[in-house]
Amino acid sequence: MTIQRDASGRLQIESPLMGESLMDKALLASTDTTPIHRLMPDLVVVKVGGQSIIDRGRTALLPILDELVEARKSHKILISTGGGTRARHAYAIATDLGMPTGVLAKLGSSISEQNALMIAILLSQKGGIKIGHDDLSKLPNYFMPGILPVTHAMPPYGLFESPPLVGRIPPHRTDVGAFLLAEVMGAERCVLIKDEKGLYTADPKKDPSAKFIEEIDLSELLAMDLNDLAVERSMLESLSTARSVREVFIVNGLVPGNITQVLNGRNVGTRIYVK
Repeated sequence: MTIQRDASGRLQIESPLMGESLMDKALLASTDTTPIHRLMPDLVVVKVGGQSIIDRGRTALLPILDELVEARKSHKILISTGGGTRARHAYAIATDLGMPTGVLAKLGSSISEQNALMIAILLSQKGGIKIGHDDLSKLPNYFMPGILPVTHAMPPYGLFESPPLVGRIPPHRTDVGAFLLAEVMGAERCVLIKDEKGLYTADPKKDPSAKFIEEIDLSELLAMDLNDLAVERSMLESLSTARSVREVFIVNGLVPGNITQVLNGRNVGTRIYVK
């Protein structure tokens, strides 16, 4: 590459993007012509729900961790953690105090990280170790000696979180964080462990007539425009533009064996996919 002076008199490094506007649609399209390098195509990113699993305590969490420890004998697993009830409590207080969305996102991240620390300590005698987002590029090295890494799933938007269209709750929370982790690592799949079988047409805890959704194309799910969802809408938006991960599994981790089955590629909950 050489340095050249363009027509405006500015010095530019010769490159395909030299002197171009990064808002030009044709230019942006030209940056998507080469295959994405998948750093870990054999990785499975698993998110352990905060309110649905971790907040239930040892009776719910410990059997799930035992199942993940057993499954890591044949799978490379990155455990990520949700925030749960404490995050909701922090959101309620911060909202009452008039805090902006970015502050709420920062609070939610710290609570998700607390859960990651607790799970890493519970797994410390079985290879568990807490890692930060800056350590993700080291994942292949962590797996070599049999380490079971745990990180928090809240994406690092923090104070820069974009305000939502409705309300003030951060739109990018731990479901989308786990998915984006899987996407950037080029993972095999993303699994969300919750306390329900999967997606329903309504909240089954409130509406007994809600119908279970076993498999659904993302475009069809978005067209349904459901009033309530068991996953974050921002995760669905990210799935629609993803390059590596083209499906997400939701599974009830409270049913023994479910996690192992979904790690082995069998859908025992809900599969959301992109054609």
